[in-house]
Amino acid sequence: MTTGRLRIGIRRFGPFEAALQKQFDDFCNLHAVSASLDIVPFDLDPLQDALLTSGGLREGRFDIGLIVTDWLPKAVEDGHLLNLSSFPAQVGPDRDAPGWPDCLQHLQQVGGQLWGVPYHDGPQCLIYRSDLFATGAEVFAETYGRALAPPQSWDDFVDIARFFTDPESGIWGTVVASYPDAHNTVYDFCAQVWSRGGKIVDASGTPTLFSAAAVEGLAFYRWLVRESGVVYPGATGMDSVQSGAIFAEGKAAMMANWFGFAAHSETSLQSSVKGAVNVAPMPGAAGHPSAAVLVYWLLVIGSGCRNPGLARAFVQHATSPKMDRLLTMEGGIGCRTSTWTDPVVAAKIPFAGQMQRLHGLARTLPADRRLPELAGIIDAAVASALNTEVATDVILMSAQNKALDLWNRKE
Repeated sequence: MTTGRLRIGIRRFGPFEAALQKQFDDFCNLHAVSASLDIVPFDLDPLQDALLTSGGLREGRFDIGLIVTDWLPKAVEDGHLLNLSSFPAQVGPDRDAPGWPDCLQHLQQVGGQLWGVPYHDGPQCLIYRSDLFATGAEVFAETYGRALAPPQSWDDFVDIARFFTDPESGIWGTVVASYPDAHNTVYDFCAQVWSRGGKIVDASGTPTLFSAAAVEGLAFYRWLVRESGVVYPGATGMDSVQSGAIFAEGKAAMMANWFGFAAHSETSLQSSVKGAVNVAPMPGAAGHPSAAVLVYWLLVIGSGCRNPGLARAFVQHATSPKMDRLLTMEGGIGCRTSTWTDPVVAAKIPFAGQMQRLHGLARTLPADRRLPELAGIIDAAVASALNTEVATDVILMSAQNKALDLWNRKE
């Protein structure tokens, strides 16, 4: 009988903790393993520090980590991770069920080698309350002269958010996560730029943070959070998990956020909007198509792992088709196409079948070891826009100069 103890550092999110414990219990029962799993949850910045910046994975303080794809290239180059290329059937279709779609098979590879396994997925999308959209349809049509439907443009988004905002009844048009943790602010900025036809990096891979699309996108985001009056209060102190909780409490009519929060709002026993959640593509600017960011979370094994054999076996089990579905049923988002099309999943999360469509509209940021630092520059620019009176174009010109300094730095 195999014995041992594993320690895993993860993003603080209830469904992760619940699913990982159930997956480990199933692993132990299936393989006659007498072992224990220490699950240590962190907020986003402390997680990155504990696992990578402070060397937790490299020095053996954590055996396994849950990290976002943006962090992977630097983590690999700095020697934090164990090479997982010997994993069987971890990339591409298995014999038992479809594997990961093509869009989830690349960011975990660096130098042609596998360094992590997709665990939690879900691109940005529009999440909205179908009950409010149904009951408000007639009045909205009378007021705006058009049918009430998920907004296709940011102008529509503002109109609908304004229509539903009613502070006296405790409902706001939308909720925004603008806490400066180099997460939602960065991805929201990217979506705003892309939805206006702009780019984050050019064809050569050089950052392009100062452009007409970037100025327009950041100015809109700045106005939305600070002046529109349709955003749930406290956006600059709210991270993505907290914003998802606000939606699940029934305090917002819609939000542009990660698919996983739609699933959590639909599956959580504490959700006030269960049975009234739906998703749609992110809005785009006038004349431009929807644009959204795709990042995903990986299970990785530290190069200093104390029991790599046990860790490998558990990571392989936790990302199997059955366990991928279990994560989704707990309120996370599995990464396998078999999960998205599973009838049991569809019965619990009716909009799960839209994952294929949403992935087709999503984009990824370039895989680069400098990406975490670039995210920090963007994060600081957004924070400046939300907390100072400095002109938007001045903020972005400064961000562009910092990004170019980063790109030109000799490593």
